[in-house]
Amino acid sequence: MKIAIPTNGTQIFQHFGKCEQFTLFTVEDGKIVGAHILDTSAHGHHLMAGFLKENGADVVICGGIGQGAKDTLDAQGIALCAGASGDAKQAAQDYLDGRLVHNANASCNHHGGHHHEGGCHH
Repeated sequence: MKIAIPTNGTQIFQHFGKCEQFTLFTVEDGKIVGAHILDTSAHGHHLMAGFLKENGADVVICGGIGQGAKDTLDAQGIALCAGASGDAKQAAQDYLDGRLVHNANASCNHHGGHHHEGGCHH
């Protein structure tokens, strides 16, 4: 499993579509066994889901995200857990441990749409 998180250093970057890098955590047997940085500066935010899929992402953990990005992640078969903040590695571990709660209302303030509450599923 691979978990992609938009980051600024070690912290979760709060706007999915404007991040310049993702940290991609590799998970084996429920444990994080590696991480590397994906540079997204050459990709427009509308291409982000495809880029993440090409790099093996199964899950995206993020802060705010617009409905269009949610839809493209869903179309790529990438699970989403939004509304996260703080240390990216800790968030990935919390997700693996079932402690990270998805906030369906964690959208970017310039995006609209109807949202439903839910949990992060893995």
